[in-house]
Parts: sequence; structure tokens; C-alpha cells
Amino acid sequence: MSQIHSTAVISNDATIGSGVRIGPFCVIEGGAEVGDGCRIAAYVAIREGTSLGAGNVIHEHAVLGGDPQYVNAKGPFGKVVIGAGNVIREAATVHRGLKADHVTRIGDGNYLMAGAHLGHDCVVGDHNIIANNTLLAGHVTVHSHAYISAAVAVHQFCRIGSYAMVGGQSHVNKDVPPFVTLDGLTSRVVGLNQIGLKRKGFRPEEIAQLKAAYRVIYRRGLTWSEVLAELAAEFSSGPAAAFRAFFEGGQRGFMPERRTPRAASVKLPHEPTSDDQAESLRKVG
Repeated sequence: MSQIHSTAVISNDATIGSGVRIGPFCVIEGGAEVGDGCRIAAYVAIREGTSLGAGNVIHEHAVLGGDPQYVNAKGPFGKVVIGAGNVIREAATVHRGLKADHVTRIGDGNYLMAGAHLGHDCVVGDHNIIANNTLLAGHVTVHSHAYISAAVAVHQFCRIGSYAMVGGQSHVNKDVPPFVTLDGLTSRVVGLNQIGLKRKGFRPEEIAQLKAAYRVIYRRGLTWSEVLAELAAEFSSGPAAAFRAFFEGGQRGFMPERRTPRAASVKLPHEPTSDDQAESLRKVG
């Protein structure tokens, strides 16, 4: 049986599961869905088009399903679909898809800390931690098991790979590859996220493979096409195979390493180039 505070305002067109607890002064609009066993603290707004799976915990003043922050937005807007077992802390905001057929999506087991913002059309996978006052612009994708520290700003359409660690106050304007650490002071890649990988149960031989792939990407001074070819040849299986798959999906370029070898001919933040373009850039390295 659900427990709903007498001051909560819940539309007759909202769907509330069993065992749900809803605190004082919440607003749940028509068309919203709250799954079984969710706990909704005081002053939470769950807007039209928002769907929560089972066992989510939503803290005070969070707003789920707000309209997109886009000056030319006219609606009708899309949805927010949130999986199961997430924790969304105080004053976090998640906005609906920009168009009627668009979805802002959060998977399972994520932890969004106070003041975190997910813009329209973001896609967040499973078991990510997004810390206080981190801002994800529209169309940002976060894969799974990433840690995004406090006060990080992520540009629209960027991607953050699985098991990446993004340091506090980073300015992310290109894709962050999986498994790496981004330094908050410089917003540059500073190596593998080794502590996070060990905590997630990666075996020593898997971490060694990731180190070898990291050297191919950042340390051998290869052109972009050579990097992709070497990754395909040397790391067709195991966790390091995820590097090439991630790079092939890139549209904005990739965050560079803080330390750049002298022999490098094409720096990673550039867009992937043809062999002719790579040759013309070779003299710049």
C-alpha cells in the first residue's frame, strides 16, 4: 500500500505503483508514472511524460520532466524515462526530449548528486555517479560505470565512455574515451582510471591490456588511421576492444592527453582525418 502525504498534488491521470511513499507538497502531473517502491521526498515535481521504474529514491526539490531549456522550443516535447534503483538527490533536474518522439533516458542504479542537471535528449547508462552541480547539455551520452565529479560542464552532443573518471570542474567539449581519467585542472587525459577499474573488479591482465592500448592511442605518435588500424589488429577482443568501437562512433573529436609525445603527428582532439589530411598535419607534430 502506498503512503501519500495529504498535501501532495497528484493528477488522477498519473500512475502510482504499489508501496510508493510520496512526501509533502509534491506535484505529480497527469501522464507521469511512478514505479513500485519508489520514495519521493518533499517538494518534488514529476512532470507530464516522465516514467520512473521501481525502487527509485528522489530527494527534495528535484524536478523530473521539465521542458527543454532551448530558446526556440515549441513542443510538443518528448519524454523522460528513468529505470530502476536510481538515487536522485536534492534539486537535481532532468529535462524532457526536445521533440515529441525524443526521450531523455536514465538507466538503472545511477546516483545523481545535488544540483546535477541532465539536459534534453541525454542518455545515461547504468551505475554512473554524477556529482554535485554537474551540467550535461542536450544530447550528451554517458555510457555505464562512469564517475563524473562535481561542477563538471559537458558540451552538447559529447559522449563519456564507460569506466571513465572525469575530474572536478572539467570542461568537456569533446568525447572522453572509456577507461581514462580526465584531470579537472587541465581538462586533459592523464592516464587510465586504474583505481576505478580495480574497484570494478578488472583483473590485472585486463588492466595490462588497457595500458597497452592506451600507449597505442596516446604515446606512439600514430596518425588517426594508424591508431584505428593498430587497435583493430592488436585488441580485437577483451576490454580494450571498446576503445576502437568508441572512437569509430565519434563526431566531435576526443579529449587530448595532458602529456603529448614529440613524435605525435595528429593530436587526438582533432576530428578523424583522411590519410592526405593526416600527411599534411604530420609536419605540425
